[in-house]
Amino acid sequence: MQQSLNPWITRDAAGSADQEAPGTHLPPEAVITAPLKGMVEPEAADRLGRRTMPGSAALWITGAHGGAGESRIAELLDGACVTDHCWPVLPDGSTPRVLLVCRADMRGLTTARNALTQWASGAAPTLDLLGLAVLADAPGKTPKSLRDFAAIVGGGAPRLWTLPWVEAWRHGDSATSPPAREYHRFITDLAALATDTPPPTTNRKVSP
Repeated sequence: MQQSLNPWITRDAAGSADQEAPGTHLPPEAVITAPLKGMVEPEAADRLGRRTMPGSAALWITGAHGGAGESRIAELLDGACVTDHCWPVLPDGSTPRVLLVCRADMRGLTTARNALTQWASGAAPTLDLLGLAVLADAPGKTPKSLRDFAAIVGGGAPRLWTLPWVEAWRHGDSATSPPAREYHRFITDLAALATDTPPPTTNRKVSP
């Protein structure tokens, strides 16, 4: 059987996937939009915790690790709040919309992979995961090995955004939006997704 371009799912399971969404760099038949049947959850030490969040937000930003950049991202998006590296649980039982964030180094990508595995296995609380944002961890071009790993990790999310380094943030300047076109597209995508109707939940099979 021919394999999907996304190693997280099989070709036959991918065939019934939803249409490509903004920010996704995979063909539509290779996109994961809901937890996967048969996915094994990560070890307890590799899972994100869960936290009941006070108040409400249009979008919850979950950092996969410390220093992921969740606060910076939340500042860019209207109605967004951070969850302090935990999956959000809402007191009223409603389904939160969540963006997972990590840095583009090996530690950040590995923790994001663990978090996505937790979500894909169904071990995370009920949530509408919009995608993964990978923020550059240093100025300049990200090494190819890390870019390739980010693409693989991002295959476990409904959408993937890779965002460049912002030098102004190093100096504490967060008053204006980053000028890079990747951020403009990212902000536009999230503004639309945060107010869109959540997609129906479906199950898909995991690659052997």
